[in-house]
Amino acid sequence: MRRTSPLALLVGVAAASVGVIYGYDLSNIAGALLFIEHEFGLSEHQQELVATATVIGEIAGAAAGGWLANTIGRKRSMVWVSVGYAAFALLGAASTSLPMLTVARLLLGVTIGVSVVVVPVFVAESAPAAARGALLVTYGVATVVGIIAGYLCAYLLAGSGNWRAMLGLAAVPAVLVACLLIRLPDTARWYLLKGRTEEAHRTLRRIEPGADAQRELAEIGASLREERRAGVGVLREMLRRPYLRATLFVVTLGFFIQITGINAIVYYSPRLFAVMGFEGDFALLVLPALVQVAALAAMLVSLTLIDRVGRRPILLSGIAAMVAANALLVAAFAVGGVFGGALTAIKFGGVLLFTVGYTFGFGSLVWVYAGEALPARMRSMGSSAMLTSDLVANAIVAAVFLTMLTSLGGAGTFAVFGVLAALSMAFVYRYAPETKGRQLEDIRHFWDNDGRWPTDEALAAGGGIGGSA
Repeated sequence: MRRTSPLALLVGVAAASVGVIYGYDLSNIAGALLFIEHEFGLSEHQQELVATATVIGEIAGAAAGGWLANTIGRKRSMVWVSVGYAAFALLGAASTSLPMLTVARLLLGVTIGVSVVVVPVFVAESAPAAARGALLVTYGVATVVGIIAGYLCAYLLAGSGNWRAMLGLAAVPAVLVACLLIRLPDTARWYLLKGRTEEAHRTLRRIEPGADAQRELAEIGASLREERRAGVGVLREMLRRPYLRATLFVVTLGFFIQITGINAIVYYSPRLFAVMGFEGDFALLVLPALVQVAALAAMLVSLTLIDRVGRRPILLSGIAAMVAANALLVAAFAVGGVFGGALTAIKFGGVLLFTVGYTFGFGSLVWVYAGEALPARMRSMGSSAMLTSDLVANAIVAAVFLTMLTSLGGAGTFAVFGVLAALSMAFVYRYAPETKGRQLEDIRHFWDNDGRWPTDEALAAGGGIGGSA
C-alpha cells in the first residue's frame, strides 16, 4: 500500500477547510440576527429574507461552479471563493440598511455555492485513491466544526451585541484558507483539460510519488475524451429509461434532505430556543453549539459503520430518529407550559435527537449517494442536479420557517416536518439502492433492471434482467 504524500494530505485538508467557512456562515448569522433584528427593526419576513438571500446566492454559485472550475481552474476558483467570501463578509458587517445587508448576503451565498461544487471535485481529483474517501468526509466534518465555531463566536460577542464583529470575523479564516490554497498546484485533470501535459505529469508525481504517472495520465485523457464525445447526450440519457429512475432518485433525495427542516434549526436556533422556553445568551447560543457537537459525534459514528452495515440501514435509522424527534416535539409543544422546566428539557431533547438523526443519516450519506448513484459519465451532472434540488428546498425552508412557527405554533410546525420526514423515509425504503460492497461500474445494473439488483445468473447471461429486489 502506497504511503500518502504530505502534499496529498495538504490538498485535502486545505480544500476541506473551506467547509469551516461554510459552516461558520450557517450559524453565525443565526446569532447575529438576534441583534440585527433590534438595530434595523426587522420583521419576521425581513429576517427570513436575510437568511434566504444567502441560499439564493448559493443556487446561482452552484450553477456557475462547474463552468468556473473548468475555465479558471479548481484551485484558482477556491482561492477566489475564499477572497470573495472575506470581502462580502466585511461588506455585510459594514451594512447600514436591510437592502445593503441582503445584497452582501446574496453575494456571499454565491461564493459558498461555488465552493460546494468545486471543493469535492478538487479533493476527488487531487487525492490518491487510498485517502480520497477520508479526505472527502473531512469536508463534512469541517462544516460541522464551522457551525460550532459560529455559535461560540456569537456567544462571546453577545454581551456587547456586536453583530458586525460576528459577521466580519468570518473574513479571518477565509483569508487564512486563501493563503494556504494559493501555494498548492491545481489538479492533473484540469492541467490535462487545458493541454498542460507537463504540469499534469509533475502534479501527479508530487501527489503520488510511487504511482505510474504516465498510465494515470492516459486514463484521465481517455475519460476526458469520452466526456467530450458524450456532451449534451448525457443529459438526454439521464432523462430516458433506465436512467430516468436514477435521475429522479437523486433529485428527490436531494430535496428531502433539506425540506425536512435541518437548516431551519441551524439558521434560527436562537429564535427556536426562545420559543421553547430558554432565556439568556448561553442558552440561545451555546446550547445550539452543543447540539452540533453531538451531531459531529453522530457523523463520525456513521462513518465507522457505513462500510460495515451498509447505506440503507444507516439512512433509514437516521430518518426514523428524525420522525421520532418530530413526534416528541409535537407532543411537547401541544401540552403547553403545564410541566414547566421539564417540558423545556424535553423540547431540547427533541431538537438534539432530530439533529443527531439527520447528521447520522442524511448528513453523512448525501455525497455518498451523489457519487455512487449514477454511472461515471453522468455523475457530475447528477450531483449538480441533486445539489440544486437540495438548495431549492433549503431556500423554501429558510423563507417560511419563522412564519410557520408564528402561524402554526411549535406543534404545527414540527407536525409538518414530521410528515415530510415520514415521506422521505418511505421514499428511501422503496427506492434507495444498497451500494455497499458494489463496484461503481456495477451500480448501473440496478437501474438497468428497473430498480432491482439482478441475479448473478442474469448478469452472467448479459441481460441484467429478472433479478430480485
